[in-house]
Amino acid sequence: MQVFAKTDIGRERKTNEDFYYISKPEDKIKLFILADGMGGYNAGEVASKMAVETVRDYIYKHFEKSKESKEKLEQLLKDAIEHANSAIYKRAQSKKDLNGMGTTLDVCLIYNSKIYIGHIGDSRVYRIRKEFMRRITRDHSYVQTLIEDGKITKEEALHHPKRNMLTKALGCMENVEPDVYTKTFIKDDIILMSSDGLTYII
Repeated sequence: MQVFAKTDIGRERKTNEDFYYISKPEDKIKLFILADGMGGYNAGEVASKMAVETVRDYIYKHFEKSKESKEKLEQLLKDAIEHANSAIYKRAQSKKDLNGMGTTLDVCLIYNSKIYIGHIGDSRVYRIRKEFMRRITRDHSYVQTLIEDGKITKEEALHHPKRNMLTKALGCMENVEPDVYTKTFIKDDIILMSSDGLTYII
């Protein structure tokens, strides 16, 4: 398995609010995490770092007792994300300068020819198989809701004034319900995890 990662501050912001984790090649757990701190809010970079590290530590701690079945691994991702949400929310409430911080989060765990995906926000996970690229996650965003309701097109969403408004993010509310997906993972599959800095041009 080959893994590549790149992050860029871009042209508009003074700080890079993206944070990611890649498991080491020798690790039994193949774990990949991406978080994009919410722009325009306080301490997005703090939220994204907390999200990645909290989820990583929770999964490593509880993996052995969860690896027995698909259902347990799905629950592991859900519990890890909810645990991180609680930690970020409490931290945000404890300091005025952190109040309102939040982040997107995507978690990919590869085990036994399956990929388990946990998702919050508008960062995305794609699977490329035999030159066909398919988006796995669904954006938790205002414009995605408008698209699904037939009120705007995908092309109009790219330039909508509220295209950055999320309907769900990590750390902004006391409780959150993440999306969890399970897909097959076969030889030569490519998994692309990306924040909105890239997905706006896909």
